Amino acid sequence: MLADAELIAFVPTVDLDRALNFYQGVLGLPLLEETPSAAVFQVAGTILRVSTVREVMPQPFTTLGWRVEDITGAVRWLTDRGARVNRYDGIDQDGLGIWTSPDGDRIVWFNDPDGHTLSVTQFSGGPLRGEARS
Repeated sequence: MLADAELIAFVPTVDLDRALNFYQGVLGLPLLEETPSAAVFQVAGTILRVSTVREVMPQPFTTLGWRVEDITGAVRWLTDRGARVNRYDGIDQDGLGIWTSPDGDRIVWFNDPDGHTLSVTQFSGGPLRGEARS
C-alpha cells in the first residue's frame, strides 16, 4: 500500500527563517507553503516539510540526500550559492570534496543551518542502482 503513496520527508529546525533562506535560497527548492510552524517545499515529486521544533539534535550521518546525474556540476552550483562541503579525516575526497566509494558512487556532504548532514550522490550505474527491487 505505501509503495504507491507519495513520500513526505521531514527536517526539524529551531529557526524557520534561517532554514527557509537555506532550503529556498541556497538549495533553490520551490516553496509551496509557509506557516508559522513549517515551510513546505516541492522536491521532484516529494514534499519536504521543514518544521519548527524547540531543540535539534543533528545526527552524525546523512539525513537527507539527492541523486544527481552530474555531481561536479551540482557541487559547483551549491558552493557558488554558499553551501560549504564537509571534509572528513580518513576519507579521500577530491578537490571539490567528492568521495568515490569502493563501488564507484560519488558522494559529497554538506550541512544545513541546524547541522543536519545532507548529501548529493552520483550513482556509478550497474544493475538496480537506484532502482527498486520487486
